[in-house]
Amino acid sequence: MTTNPEEQALAERQLCGLVNGLAQQIADHVRRRAATLGLTAPQATALRELAGPSTMRELAERMSCEPSNATFVVDKLEKQQLIERRPHPTDRRAKQLVLTPQGVELRERLLALLEAESPLAGLDDEERATLQGLLVRAVAHPAKGAPPARG
Repeated sequence: MTTNPEEQALAERQLCGLVNGLAQQIADHVRRRAATLGLTAPQATALRELAGPSTMRELAERMSCEPSNATFVVDKLEKQQLIERRPHPTDRRAKQLVLTPQGVELRERLLALLEAESPLAGLDDEERATLQGLLVRAVAHPAKGAPPARG
């Protein structure tokens, strides 16, 4: 089915609006849930992404931010005794970030809060998998001249 350029532009704008709207709903959801635990949204994101030992660079990639921004967040979590920096087992120059027992407990509470009333709650497992697959494909093929997607 061929559509004219104006119809294509309208469809693209509508799709971009929906993706933006969903991203904003998710960001608002994370921010609200994080606040109930005394965390900022970036702190909650870091805790969510720390499923196991990680370097700062790995965490920054998963948080879709620069390592310096992740360092700032990790410093705050370390002050709260939720994360420890430990020597990396194979790279003497790197540190591993590891959740403390307090951090593990708070992460579990956070994950439960994030799942409750999630903007994606209306989708079943198959629909979530389909959406994820489509978004992965879209992100993997950026527009010509666009910088590669982070994340």
